[in-house]
Amino acid sequence: MSALNSELPRRRKIRILIAKVGLDGHDVGARVVARGLLDAGMEVIYSGLRRTNEDVVRAAIEEDVDWVGVSILSGAHRVLLPKLRALLDESGASDIRILAGGVIPQEDIPELQAAGVAKIFLSGTPISEIIEYLINETKHA
Repeated sequence: MSALNSELPRRRKIRILIAKVGLDGHDVGARVVARGLLDAGMEVIYSGLRRTNEDVVRAAIEEDVDWVGVSILSGAHRVLLPKLRALLDESGASDIRILAGGVIPQEDIPELQAAGVAKIFLSGTPISEIIEYLINETKHA
């Protein structure tokens, strides 16, 4: 990851809110990803468990993040993720992008992307792949 780290100091650090929305109470994966992103030099804010989409939108705006990363294991991704995108847009935060990870069936990915989720990382994705994606997709002035 040292090559990835060397790219971050040239621009503002990538800011990401890692969120657990809905009733899902399992956050080990979210914490592992958050730690990996911190180690890569990103600024990471963790929402804590069982947040509403409204909580996440409020925190994302207050923290001026580039991304919201949602960890979902509950099966509620088809409801929660499109609603999160809509709330960000309605709140004037359409520039904040969403990525998701966890237990999401392959067949649901096109629907979620059409609803505004930029990228979905399935369980077992290497942290380095997530880091590389965020670096390549985040444009800072």
